[in-house]
Amino acid sequence: MSKKIIHTQNAPQPIGPYSQAVMVDGTLYTSGQIAINPESGELEIDDIVKETELVMKNMKAVLEAAELSFDHVVKSSIFLSDMNNFNKVNEVYARYFDESKAPARETVQVAVLPKNVNVEISMIASINAL
Repeated sequence: MSKKIIHTQNAPQPIGPYSQAVMVDGTLYTSGQIAINPESGELEIDDIVKETELVMKNMKAVLEAAELSFDHVVKSSIFLSDMNNFNKVNEVYARYFDESKAPARETVQVAVLPKNVNVEISMIASINAL
């Protein structure tokens, strides 16, 4: 078993004792991404659509650091502070996937997310998914 820590300056730096992602035997496990602008380090959470777009942009940077893309994603987890935002989040999320090959996913509402954001997304990707 090989374990490789994935790190990029193009996504927010971890805010705790964890890695942006870990690759183990061809499977990438990402930490949850939130809407922190990696250039400024500031949260951008005033608009759920823009917030979700930044989360997905951050996730793309992590995937690319592992030499993967959204096509390699086999599982996503979406955490929302308010399920009433589901449709808007889903519309942004859907732009990143071919629906005929979309990953498995769950979306859940939680009481509180880190830094009081509205959405957090994590993914599992595999080099063998194509």
